[in-house]
Amino acid sequence: MIRHPTQDAGFGVYVHWPFCQSKCPYCDFNSHVRTGGIDEERYVDAFRREIAHAGDMAPGRTVTSIFLGGGTPSLMRPETVGAILEAVAQSWSIARGAEITLEANPTSVEAGRFRGYRAAGVNRVSMGIQALNDHDLRRLGRLHSVEEALKAVDVAARNFQRFSFDLIYARPDQSPAAWRAELKQAIGHAADHLSLYQLTIEPGTWFERLHAAGKLAVPGPEEARILYEVTQEVCEAAGMPAYEISNHARPGAESRHNLLYWRYGEYAGVGPGAHGRIMSAKGRVATATEPSPEEWLARVERHGHGLVEHTLLTREEAGDEFLLMGLRLREGIEPARYRIISGRALDHERIQELMGDGMIAHRAGARIAVTPAGFPVLDAVVADLAA
Repeated sequence: MIRHPTQDAGFGVYVHWPFCQSKCPYCDFNSHVRTGGIDEERYVDAFRREIAHAGDMAPGRTVTSIFLGGGTPSLMRPETVGAILEAVAQSWSIARGAEITLEANPTSVEAGRFRGYRAAGVNRVSMGIQALNDHDLRRLGRLHSVEEALKAVDVAARNFQRFSFDLIYARPDQSPAAWRAELKQAIGHAADHLSLYQLTIEPGTWFERLHAAGKLAVPGPEEARILYEVTQEVCEAAGMPAYEISNHARPGAESRHNLLYWRYGEYAGVGPGAHGRIMSAKGRVATATEPSPEEWLARVERHGHGLVEHTLLTREEAGDEFLLMGLRLREGIEPARYRIISGRALDHERIQELMGDGMIAHRAGARIAVTPAGFPVLDAVVADLAA
């Protein structure tokens, strides 16, 4: 097997289940509503075939993490989840103690399945709660109430040693004081991990239409910056600092699968609209599958996979990705690793200029990392370093 510094971060498998009960108005993910029901057995057969094909493309790996994302994977039967995990185990060896995460919506029906998912092999759940007041949950298009969400958290705590949930901030009319109180409430229920995302208006979403029509107002840049600072302050004080821009955890409780992405490891992407990054004899390969569930299904049944992209990245492209991902992390990046991946060193003068501006700083082990002052302008910092 070819060794490469990207493999040092591990090998993961991302499985995309694209179906939801409803489409949230802020969401631009590859998610679809199908009122006529889903033929899970047919999809399981397709997942088996595509996983086997991915195993042929990346043979001999040891899986350190599996992430079942969506869409809403908790709409799957536990038997479906078990069959997918079994297919992964048939294509690769699974590391002892591998992290296996399933995304879930906290409706009472789905929470009742948690025991079944645990029996199938899932050992971590990530729940999309998004808000802890019912008014904002309705405005965000969520189907659950705060009461249901907190009950789901209790069920997760009884069934899994590790769990996380998401919240969205910078919502319409949200004040710093209200967000501070809500965040403290969330930390009181969280075990050791929270994902806290700033609401953004994404192209093609219902929120974009409302915003363009003047019917949806969100906090401006300065207001959003204050809410971001409240997020950092409250989480730091509670012992859950940000280890990545939007993710907070107690030390040792970080999402291993997401760390694999940000540390620029290898991962296979299977299912409709999944992306992957794997190493070949020639270098790092970007893969993507057909996003339409029905088209993906037809492609897999015809060809054994749903790939629509299989692109060898240039060393410059790989280096840019490494910077974009790694500088999201508080731990930062190793410049020596960037040199190996990209074939060139980072510009010393640019590093010194950014340090002088307080945007980046040295970390242990010759690392460089973005500072708290630099995170709100991360894209500009990355662009400057990559130039």
